[in-house]
Amino acid sequence: MTEYIFFGKYSPEAIRLVSPARTKKAYDLVKKSGGSIKFMYAILGDKDLVFVAEFPDNEKAMQASIDLYKLTGISFSAHPAIPVEKFDKIAR
Repeated sequence: MTEYIFFGKYSPEAIRLVSPARTKKAYDLVKKSGGSIKFMYAILGDKDLVFVAEFPDNEKAMQASIDLYKLTGISFSAHPAIPVEKFDKIAR
């Protein structure tokens, strides 16, 4: 499984619809897409939301990103990531 970092930006409509029920639906959607969310945070700055999820491949991560947008109205960008220790070994 590959880890992906998702950054989300709320639309005005998406922020009005924030609820624990919608968040649960998002977790369930990711699971249905073959992934799992490791953690999720609301953040300050140019993005509003960040979460790390694992997916078996890019296609599953992309499908989840599209489906999450359809569910929530939140625009996501997803970035594959590896632990820095693994990067250190690759970079040597």
